[in-house]
Amino acid sequence: MDEYGYMYFRDRSGDTFRWRGENVSTTELEGVLSGLLGHTDVAVYGVSVPGVEGKAGMAAIAHTGGSLDLDEFLSAVQKALPNYARPIFLRLMPSVDTTGTFKIQKTRLQKEGFKPQDTREEIYFLNSHAGRYEAVTDKLFKAIMEGEVSL
Repeated sequence: MDEYGYMYFRDRSGDTFRWRGENVSTTELEGVLSGLLGHTDVAVYGVSVPGVEGKAGMAAIAHTGGSLDLDEFLSAVQKALPNYARPIFLRLMPSVDTTGTFKIQKTRLQKEGFKPQDTREEIYFLNSHAGRYEAVTDKLFKAIMEGEVSL
């Protein structure tokens, strides 16, 4: 609740996030995306973007190489998920961090957000105007952070 008495939805434990006025279940989204990708490990979480209400969906995907056709993936995502549940950002990484009991760890990923850092990982942004995922470069990251790119 803010100082004026208005109540807002807050991310409770990483199991949901709010985007475009909808509550998005990370567990359900992980199941759908994993199925579309041949049952690879997927971690879904919300990331903050300055000047944007809610959290944008981001999916960390265990991808050890080979080809991942992002256009084909986006087409499958568009058929399987409503607009608000589609990941705005993708992070392709060698493996998704897990605990000793194989629970996916999202805390580090949430803190790092969508800034390109690790050269072993690739981060993509869903450019809805172009209808495709585009690699997040330092220039694109800066433009998103300054509100020059529409989400």
